[in-house]
Amino acid sequence: MLSLTTRFKIFLSVFAVILLTASFILYRSDDTPEGKNQILIKALMQGLNTGHYRPEKIDDAFSQKVFDLYLQRLDYNKKFLLASDVQNLRKFRTSIDDQLREGSLAFFDVSSELVDQRTKESKEYYKEILSQPFDFTKNETIETDGEKLSYAKDKAALKEAWRKQLKYQTLVRLSEIKKEQEKALEKGEKVETKTFEQMEKEAREKVKKSYDDLYERMARINKDDRRTTYINAITNVYDPHTSYFPPKDKDNFDIEFTGRLEGIGASLQERDNQIRVMEIVPGSPSYLQGDLKPGDVIQKVAQGNNDPVLVEGMRLDDAIQLIRGKKGTEVRLTVKKPDGSTQVIPIVRDIIVLEEGYAQSAIINDKEKIGYIKLPGFYADFQNKDGRFSGADVKQEVEKLKAAGMEGLILDLRNNGGGSLSDAIEMAGLFVDQGPIVQVKTAAGKAVVLNDRDPQVQYDGPLVILVNSNSASASEILAAAMQDYKRAVIVGSPTYGKGTVQQFFELDEALPAQFNNYKPFGALKLTTQKFYRINGGTTQLRGVTPDVVLPDAYRYLEFGEKEQEYPLPFDEIAPAKYKPWAQGNLNLARVQTNSKNRVATDKNFNLIEESATRLKKQSDATERSLQLEQYQAEEAKAEAASKRFEAAKKTIPVLDVTRLQQDLQALGSDTAKVARSREFIKSLKQDVYVEEAVAIIQNDLKPAAAITGKDRK
Repeated sequence: MLSLTTRFKIFLSVFAVILLTASFILYRSDDTPEGKNQILIKALMQGLNTGHYRPEKIDDAFSQKVFDLYLQRLDYNKKFLLASDVQNLRKFRTSIDDQLREGSLAFFDVSSELVDQRTKESKEYYKEILSQPFDFTKNETIETDGEKLSYAKDKAALKEAWRKQLKYQTLVRLSEIKKEQEKALEKGEKVETKTFEQMEKEAREKVKKSYDDLYERMARINKDDRRTTYINAITNVYDPHTSYFPPKDKDNFDIEFTGRLEGIGASLQERDNQIRVMEIVPGSPSYLQGDLKPGDVIQKVAQGNNDPVLVEGMRLDDAIQLIRGKKGTEVRLTVKKPDGSTQVIPIVRDIIVLEEGYAQSAIINDKEKIGYIKLPGFYADFQNKDGRFSGADVKQEVEKLKAAGMEGLILDLRNNGGGSLSDAIEMAGLFVDQGPIVQVKTAAGKAVVLNDRDPQVQYDGPLVILVNSNSASASEILAAAMQDYKRAVIVGSPTYGKGTVQQFFELDEALPAQFNNYKPFGALKLTTQKFYRINGGTTQLRGVTPDVVLPDAYRYLEFGEKEQEYPLPFDEIAPAKYKPWAQGNLNLARVQTNSKNRVATDKNFNLIEESATRLKKQSDATERSLQLEQYQAEEAKAEAASKRFEAAKKTIPVLDVTRLQQDLQALGSDTAKVARSREFIKSLKQDVYVEEAVAIIQNDLKPAAAITGKDRK
């Protein structure tokens, strides 16, 4: 049987031949931008409908989806287009499919010219509005959720919407300036005491400076940049992970290709004119700092204590340039959290500490010795002869913990965004006999069962796997397999729900030499496969529901694959042939009942549930007051609740956690490594989820056999 990699290479070769053949048909001799656009559009559509896992039918329904998605991204906060503009654009709503077949960008051209015109007009709004003081005693409110807003009926209504937006942003700045002065005076610091009028003027000037910078950057946005937004509205109707990457210089292309922000270590996405955090790179400054999370929207970027720059509406690569910087310098990110609150997060730029992204272990000394392994990602270095692989590393950590006498194991996959599929399969094989681990289905419709072929079981004792809403892809595959085999108890909150596989395809490599005058065309990222559990269900959309669901501060917020636009659906195929783990005698009903009783009487979990309810309420309350006193009261209330939550964390019983002796010796005299090791242990000692995992192992799971440190065959 051909390997999955070999089969995919064959698929790419066939795809390239089809695209190559099609390119002769769509070739135009005129060396013009229109000629290049026609080739690009037809090549993309050919690639999408040939290579995508579930090609779309290009008809009026498809056209309407593209129109709605593009319009949403064109003016998410409804501060440029009028209702009459949108009505005029609607005449294209069912003709985009016809234009795509012709390789035409007629709708895009009209919309681009219209947005250019409205953007130039709006430039005068902010200058005029910010030239006069605001009245912050007036009883006014503003809707902050773009989806709930309506397009302005005329220019007067649009200008009023701008006034409220600028007043709100000035209010936020004014509140910050006022709070800083009050804190300084409380500390007895010698500072210039400013009047309210002076602070209000300073706040307006800061907001104006932000908009001056924003419009200067917007002036550099060209038609090609807007075209990319339009093309990705087309590709994202297929699914949210299928995207077009335009040609750029190598440095910026690599940044967009990986989505990695150099300097702080976060992956991001530009959507709805917002810069969203998608993933935190293990071992990065963001990972070590801890406050920046997937789902956050970056609103402003400041260099140290300098004034922040507004990044809303900014191109992704421009935002990257602001966030990148020299090692040791500080960047301050103002982010909007999923609950609607804002937070300023200071991050000191640094290189990624590779060791922090690798598997780490510790021993929890309680009634019994419990092993703990944290796995930030399913890493695999195929390019390096001596590279690190997560499967091999976890196997080594298990051996070390067995030698130390562990009587139960916690594998922590929280915030693990996935990675190497082969390592996930190898890892599953450490805990079960040989057999199926995951099923992979291609567009052809045939599912391939991927097996662990090693009969050895490295560890056969009690096993708990921790997951949360940021556990995705390979994490979900491993957790699902262990759940289906009834080998482990899955504990935490429902996972992300990404059950698809993407591959990159360079368009230039498929197009013949006669198109060299038009190149480069960029790259297409295609969803080509879908994952299925061995029980037949896919992890797509539904993810993995833990056996024991614990309270989570973000449990009621909209997050995960199901909240993306046009995700591939959940479905089922025939289950693979497998036998549940027969050695563990797992009484899941008892585990769930006992855990539920413990959680019900645990004040920390009760506080987390209370916090989850509060965050949901804040998230739904998108209308904010424009009165200074009421705004400050709302902020003070939210800050007090947050502080109470943080203070409660300090009352969590401290677990007795230690590093293994060989790991401590490996740190040597490297002070940075020693400090990071201390932080690793410190975070574990008061982790309420780890505490519950320990209780589950010690009270509810009985080992199938004595852990002897030897493999069972």
